[in-house]
Amino acid sequence: MTVPARVSQQNPRALTPLAQSIARLASNSEIRFGTQSPDWTICSDLLASPSRFDLWRKDLSEWMVENYGESDDRATAGYIMGWYLHIPGTIAGLLFHTARRVPSLRPSDIAFRVNTEGRPHPDGIAVLCDEFACLPDDPASNHPAATVVANEAALTALLRARYAAHAAQFVASFGQVVRFGRRTLWAAATDMLEYGAWAAGRACGDENGGVTDAALILPEKLAPFVSATTLHLSDEGWKRKRNSCCFHYVLPDAEPCTACPRTCS
Repeated sequence: MTVPARVSQQNPRALTPLAQSIARLASNSEIRFGTQSPDWTICSDLLASPSRFDLWRKDLSEWMVENYGESDDRATAGYIMGWYLHIPGTIAGLLFHTARRVPSLRPSDIAFRVNTEGRPHPDGIAVLCDEFACLPDDPASNHPAATVVANEAALTALLRARYAAHAAQFVASFGQVVRFGRRTLWAAATDMLEYGAWAAGRACGDENGGVTDAALILPEKLAPFVSATTLHLSDEGWKRKRNSCCFHYVLPDAEPCTACPRTCS
């Protein structure tokens, strides 16, 4: 089941082009334009205080103990690594797939909300800036908030660059409080960029389109990412080979994730 994204309570015709795009989205999480609620965290505030990741991991550890009988430092770090990178990956993938628009992905321009009832995962994403990049034929290409690029290749290059800039700040911040190396962190960033595009297609009933978007965004191994898209067609449908691990499998009686790089051949 999907729920419509929420936007500020105002006349839809008064919304900026990017806010209109977000209002048309559907997602398993709340996606919105703008937020003033105190239970939302601006990404730049979190990244500026790496110790706040430890508080998040503490809440996650308590949930793991309740559900698995014990916790594990690798798992709390792995979960949050993926959860956080999923935030810019999700909004980038959805807006690229549905509108061929790339929002600002600066940490100061994105906020998220953590679920407070049960598993403490992000259950909402907010875009705080109305700037966006688009193609020349975009109906809002003449809007003051729009930056027009020449073609789809240029748009995907900009998406990669904006996501990589955000991910680099995460790698620098989160790397201070976990024992993961840079390669592991960038592997997770690669996975979440690919997954964001693929998941956007599936959420919109167009999985093949999501796979195509992933191939446009990660056509080959492009630094700082660790691989090209790994999506491939199998007898069971589209599959991918993950580059990173969330360490879910180390929890008692936990089933390994699909395509776990540590347990799957």
